[in-house]
Amino acid sequence: MLAAATDPGVVFSIKLTLRVMAVAVPVFFLLGAPLGYLLGRGRGRFLAVLDFLISLPLVLPPMAVGFFLLLLLGRHGPFGILARRLFGLDIVFGFAGLALASVVAGIPLMVRPVQAAVRGELMRLVELSAVLGKSPLTTFVRVVLPHCKKSIAAGMFLATGRALGEVGVSLLLGGDIIGRTNTVSLEIYNSVFTGDFLRAGILSALLAAVSLVLVFALKRTGNG
Repeated sequence: MLAAATDPGVVFSIKLTLRVMAVAVPVFFLLGAPLGYLLGRGRGRFLAVLDFLISLPLVLPPMAVGFFLLLLLGRHGPFGILARRLFGLDIVFGFAGLALASVVAGIPLMVRPVQAAVRGELMRLVELSAVLGKSPLTTFVRVVLPHCKKSIAAGMFLATGRALGEVGVSLLLGGDIIGRTNTVSLEIYNSVFTGDFLRAGILSALLAAVSLVLVFALKRTGNG
């Protein structure tokens, strides 16, 4: 078992997953918290469309989400061509594709708790801050974030757990290239496919342990 746990392929998948999460988790906060606040207080056709797009990963099968993103971001997709011309970046079948897949999978679970927290009391505080002459940015940082801190924390835990277990979108955007884009969840898939159940069990136990920690933190957040 020790040999399986220290296998270079296992170690690589763990390190790669940590790198992906090092990108995804800050994005959940920097993007998800403002989006949740915006969707919670705003109205209009644009916000309705944005809300719909953010909700899609919750209701569509991951493979379908990955397929649609592949059409848009692939080498012949409109955004894929644009990214290559402007930045020389190929999004799919690399680290960028894995990071994007994790963000897409987790961001709805980050946005929804914050969106639900934008209620009457918070809006009264926001209006009071505006009356006192505070800028929207100052109001967001000093009023909205402290008021929604439990919802933000809950969203972070949920989004992180979802991103860690992401397979479908990562499979299509990352390509599951051994030694390059095989995260822990994809390595579990590969191990089961090849019959290496010991490796799959070790990695599954690792994800289960992390998930239990996230659930415990989520419960503490709700009770705190």
